[in-house]
Amino acid sequence: MGKKYFGHFIAFVTVAIWGSTFVFTKMLLLNGLSPAQIFTLRFIIAYVLLLGFELAFRWSSFRLFSTSWRDELVMLLLGITGGSVYFLTENAAMLYTTATNTSLIVCSCPLFAMLLVALVYRQTERFTRVQVFGSLLACMGMAVVVLNGRFVLHLSPVGDMLAFGACLCWAVYSLLIKSVSERYSTFFITRKVFAYGLLTILPYYIIFPGFPSIEVIFSRDVIWNLLFLGVIASMVCFLVWNWVLHQLGTIVATNWVYFNPMTTILFAWWLLHEQITIWFLLGSMFIIVGMILSDRK
Repeated sequence: MGKKYFGHFIAFVTVAIWGSTFVFTKMLLLNGLSPAQIFTLRFIIAYVLLLGFELAFRWSSFRLFSTSWRDELVMLLLGITGGSVYFLTENAAMLYTTATNTSLIVCSCPLFAMLLVALVYRQTERFTRVQVFGSLLACMGMAVVVLNGRFVLHLSPVGDMLAFGACLCWAVYSLLIKSVSERYSTFFITRKVFAYGLLTILPYYIIFPGFPSIEVIFSRDVIWNLLFLGVIASMVCFLVWNWVLHQLGTIVATNWVYFNPMTTILFAWWLLHEQITIWFLLGSMFIIVGMILSDRK
């Protein structure tokens, strides 16, 4: 029981950190970096540090490839769904639709994850009505937090489809982790996600060439933000999130994504002095109650 509560605590901290990344990403965008360049640099930092750590402290269990080509294909799909395509579709969605639409669609990925798990593992994974109701209640709470009393959505087919693509990517990523977490270490899986995420982003630069100069990357306003995104938000958070998925299960762990808008608003209140509304409190209550119900067996 103690390990389970510890897993929930780690999940909350991870989502809270991911909720804060908008501040650091915004700073990099203001310094002229594109979303793809930010993704590439943060994944390079994360991969190099994780590789160095494994070579220094986990040499005896170090390996470059999976034991089978099928597992290696899963690692490739993890790099695509949790890395390159996920970040590209999410960031591109912001160019065509509103932040509200993007948040609502992307943060609804736990529902899609539940449907995928129920479909793929229908013989072993069965959800009670209480768990389903809890997930729906948490999703409704997330919507209340994001909409914040302004129930106006602006439909944009291109932007909304891109956001849905990001949502589906994260749901598939959460599902795929389940198939390999029993056979490979969290370090190995996370390193492969970074490696294949970087490899599969390369075609983007053929279409849209260009990269920031060394002077820009190592300027004070850029390097510290990149280090936070690369070391904390990428290397550390991906490591612990993959561990959380293994400990709590795909559905319970992925439901923590509903907390992402909450943490974003809290950071905006703390750092940008934005106001906390009654809608935020109401939606937060729904999310918390829904999380408790969805964790019941």
